[in-house]
Amino acid sequence: MVPGHPTKRGLILKPQMTQMTQIKAKREWRGATAHWPLFICAICDICGFKFQSFLFLLLLLLPQPLTAAHPQRVVSQAVGTDELLLALADPNQIAALSHISHEAEFSPVAAEAKRFPALKDSDAESVLRFRPDLVLAASFTRPETLALLKRAGVRLVVLDRFDTLADVYASLRILGRELGQEARAEAVIAQSQGRVEALAARLKGVRPVRVLSAGIYPFTSGSGTTFQDLCEHVGAVNVAAEAGLKGHAPTPSETLLVWNIEVLVAAGDDGVRAQLAAIPHYRLLPAFKAGHLVVIPGPMMSSVSHHRIAAYEALARALHPERFR
Repeated sequence: MVPGHPTKRGLILKPQMTQMTQIKAKREWRGATAHWPLFICAICDICGFKFQSFLFLLLLLLPQPLTAAHPQRVVSQAVGTDELLLALADPNQIAALSHISHEAEFSPVAAEAKRFPALKDSDAESVLRFRPDLVLAASFTRPETLALLKRAGVRLVVLDRFDTLADVYASLRILGRELGQEARAEAVIAQSQGRVEALAARLKGVRPVRVLSAGIYPFTSGSGTTFQDLCEHVGAVNVAAEAGLKGHAPTPSETLLVWNIEVLVAAGDDGVRAQLAAIPHYRLLPAFKAGHLVVIPGPMMSSVSHHRIAAYEALARALHPERFR
């Protein structure tokens, strides 16, 4: 028998640390390390070290590096950021979504969004009520709201580019880093790229259809818009961009007849046709008279996230049905 070692039936048992001993040891370790900052402060004061020296010594002595925790109370202030946040965040990271996030008329992810609280309004007070550690907003958010959020000292990420899929992918990566969900962001991007590539292969060699974005408001979409991006992925020519219009420009009603429009594309529901029929410059177009109108659900058409790919697929199917048989 080895002195100091317990035995059982003549076998030598190695001493082992019990669970209670481990817990006691951890508590003693934490108690000891809890006084390190005060100890280092005293050293810095005696030696005349600067605050940076204190931090350096603290980093050297701590057993784990200091890292910023990922946000756990994220508030999304706009529908577009709702879509991105729902795609990337863990459910327990989401504190609230935009005030219209639950409305299917505006949001393509309304059904999923109903699992989470919605803001009462889009103002700063409604956002701050949820005590966020990260707020997501868009560049089209009211400037006074952004100013108040900045003044409150809340971490604020403002996404400001939406026109192309490259912009969408950049937003996904920015938000992925903020949330600590980089791998999930890359997975969403890869899946989106796969759908876009499959659509491009299906449409290879089609004759581009000449289209115009139509609506009840006196504007149409030229270059540098999400509608232009849509056209570039569905085998279509945006006649407004071809004519030199940029952004969302007033509809030149007197020149529409010479643009040789083949199909009108509108956002909305079945009631859009009657609404457009009441507008003379649409009602007189040969394309409208022939019934060449494609209606895409509003939330899908206006999406500024990867969900816009559903609009690509829907419009491509409507313009080139022969490629989907």
